[in-house]
Amino acid sequence: MAVPNQHSSTATTSLIIGYALISSLLSIINKFAITNFNYPSLLTALQYLTSALSVRVLAKLGFLTHDPFLWKTAVKFLPAAFIFHLAIFTNTNLLRHANVDTFVVFRSLTPILVAVSDTAFRRQPVPSKFTFLSLLIILGGAVGYVFTDSGFTLTAFAWGFGYLITITTEMVYVKHVVTNVKLSTWGFVYYNNLLSLMMAPVFWVVSGEYSDVVVAVGSNSSKSVVGFGAVFLSCVFGVLISFFGFGCRKCVSATAFTVTGVVNKFVTVGVNVLVWEKHASPFGLLCLLVTVCGGILYQQSVTGVGDASLERNLVGSKVMGSKYGGDDHSEIDKE
Repeated sequence: MAVPNQHSSTATTSLIIGYALISSLLSIINKFAITNFNYPSLLTALQYLTSALSVRVLAKLGFLTHDPFLWKTAVKFLPAAFIFHLAIFTNTNLLRHANVDTFVVFRSLTPILVAVSDTAFRRQPVPSKFTFLSLLIILGGAVGYVFTDSGFTLTAFAWGFGYLITITTEMVYVKHVVTNVKLSTWGFVYYNNLLSLMMAPVFWVVSGEYSDVVVAVGSNSSKSVVGFGAVFLSCVFGVLISFFGFGCRKCVSATAFTVTGVVNKFVTVGVNVLVWEKHASPFGLLCLLVTVCGGILYQQSVTGVGDASLERNLVGSKVMGSKYGGDDHSEIDKE
């Protein structure tokens, strides 16, 4: 029995390290991609294509199984995919107009809106005093960050607010969809990305981005080479985050998975400061860390409270689950 346990322990450790590394770097890589390939709608479409195609190919090779694509099921899942696409679209544009630190701050604010939504619309218990205190710490750190970030623009705030609303809506709504639309974990990924890929051309046209792409076609600048390399790396990391994220959820408890995600935020901030010139001031970084610490207290306050609080923390985020950038990017487990 010792050998199987040792192999199991090694596999679990490898999954956790792989998830932590990829998750920590993901938002930075996505920022690098959108900086060098300034076409957010096309970027997300390529990410959807890579993720959906990877699931399909891996299923053909026998590495995984997913539900077959049926239009009847697709129609039921379409509203969730639409909200998901909006969340990814606003997320990408937020990274386009703001630095990674700003993204982490907005991402850390989601527990506040999720807690309010659960109480107001899902008739969940009012947050405890400890939970309410942690939410105030998150809010205080975020406000302090905004007032100290000289690069924080009205455009970045608009996209950040849009992202905050859509990702919160997805967190609350996708849980309902996953419960009622019976799909496996990889089926969820497959439907989510394939339906989002079908919607991508609409956003591509409505945003007017297609005209920019047409003008850029034929360009031989060296930056285009770097841009395509960044896009490729972003797509690859999007697929990897799904694999390692799902693997971790199966091998460790929900609490351990959440703690890993919180630690990833600190690593993301640290790596961003070291390798990226676009980051907050020292005081801004302090406010950011206060926000993340508030998130840690929030997780502690709702751990073990019951199914309601667990649902409040589950995130139905995509493969590029990935695209969100980090700790919460793994899809919800099917119950």
